[in-house]
Amino acid sequence: MEYDVVVVGAGPAGLATAIRLKQLAADHDREVSVVVLEKGSEPGAHILSGAIIDPRALNELIPDWKAKGAPLNVPVTEDIFLFLSERGATRTPNFLLPDNFGNHGNYIASLANVTRWLAQQAEGLGVEIFPGFPAAEVLYNEDGSVKGVATADMGIGKDGQPTENFQLGMELHAKYTVFAEGSRGHLGRQLISRFKLDDGRDPQSYSIGIKEVWEIDPARHTPGLALHSAGWPLDEMTYGGSFLYHMENHQVAIGFVVGLDYTNPYLSPYEEFQRFKTHPNIRWYFEGKGAKRLAYGARALTVGGLLSLPKTVFPGGALVGCDAGYLNASRIKGSHAAIKSGMLAAEAAFLALGEGRQHDELTAYPKAFEKSWLHAELNKARNFKQWFKKGRTVATVMTGVEQFLLRGRMPWTLHRKKPDHLSLRPASECKPIAYPKPDGRLTFDRLSSVFISNTNHEENQPPHLTLKDASVPVNVNLHKFAGPESRYCPAGVYEFVQDEAGGGERLQINAQNCVHCKTCDIKDPTQNIVWVVPEGGGGPNYTNM
Repeated sequence: MEYDVVVVGAGPAGLATAIRLKQLAADHDREVSVVVLEKGSEPGAHILSGAIIDPRALNELIPDWKAKGAPLNVPVTEDIFLFLSERGATRTPNFLLPDNFGNHGNYIASLANVTRWLAQQAEGLGVEIFPGFPAAEVLYNEDGSVKGVATADMGIGKDGQPTENFQLGMELHAKYTVFAEGSRGHLGRQLISRFKLDDGRDPQSYSIGIKEVWEIDPARHTPGLALHSAGWPLDEMTYGGSFLYHMENHQVAIGFVVGLDYTNPYLSPYEEFQRFKTHPNIRWYFEGKGAKRLAYGARALTVGGLLSLPKTVFPGGALVGCDAGYLNASRIKGSHAAIKSGMLAAEAAFLALGEGRQHDELTAYPKAFEKSWLHAELNKARNFKQWFKKGRTVATVMTGVEQFLLRGRMPWTLHRKKPDHLSLRPASECKPIAYPKPDGRLTFDRLSSVFISNTNHEENQPPHLTLKDASVPVNVNLHKFAGPESRYCPAGVYEFVQDEAGGGERLQINAQNCVHCKTCDIKDPTQNIVWVVPEGGGGPNYTNM
């Protein structure tokens, strides 16, 4: 199938790319064919975020979004920032909060629902969207430029042979292909390596975000309240924090973020989140009348910022959104950046198509980014993540100095040199962490959580969680690092079990539990785990996340 532009991923960045292309085509009375591939069962099925949404980019993309029914209904009414100790909390006065922690004019929303709405807008403009069709392979021209992508074959059994449901994948060729797969994109990762797009950049950095949606006692619900915290249960040297957002319909989104550069292999981000909910200042919201948990999910975040942003163009294509890494960690926001980056890439592609070009570099895209408000915003926050390597106290003080006193005009730049997967220390050098057992009311085990994420995979298919060397999990990860994959996965995918045949232990991979968070692909200390796309439509089916 031939198109002018193929977009991989129907998230905010990919849909913004498609919408902007169609808008420009209509404005100039031209035809531009655009298709969007989405591995989830529908747009929004795999989308998870906090989320507080800054509408700045959406105002530019669809100025009348309110009239068109965008699901942004709850403006932020109050910001609270807490530093937690094990039993207490200290609130930072709002007049001391830097601008990056302020949310006036922003909205608490479900990014999954906003994505569904964006998909409707795109289709209304003539964009073709193919849900349930994961792009599995990048296609190249003879000169090495990107030609397009191929979707995965359907109906392949565990043995690698076609079943009675076999369906051949499609090749989609384009003059330009835009990759918008989200954090740690499967194909984006390959493109960064192939074209050396990260040469001269700091290593990319990631976090894992784990989230639940609850319905709580109306008496304890304040629509528009945005609460963030740092501190307990994480130690001084571990990057992370929490959010608790009061949405509509007496619902709250509660989540916990842990930097994947943590050093103790015994740490479990999932268990830290469950423990966080037991803090007196937090559990109060969930102990009222009729409180119940409705949804669960997890997703990696690309948090390296401007200094880790790779070159975003290559012959025949571009990276947008979190596939590149535009998220602003200091603001805990990325959807506005994703939309803006998609718009900039679309404008560059439309210009190139109008000039009769194809399969070359869209150099106008990074040039436009460098002149944009998004670049200015990310430049102000360029040191944010780096300060945390010096501990939370230093990071807090220096964030205040840079963002509050200097207003982002810093005369210095800090650099990182080590990727996240190299940060784990040997288990022999670390103290095991004893986590309390879940009570089934406020805290829960992984499997009950995965159940409410609506995760499902066709069981008779090749594993999408692959190992380069099957001996490494036991011989290296278990022996040296006490098997961290059994703890960093928030879905119970990896567990070490007794090997009845050979004695000792072996790694069991429960791929059907996978929520596509990509944490294993990032944090595995030997980089032995490689996440590839499963059969289309598999994975979580998030609603209101």
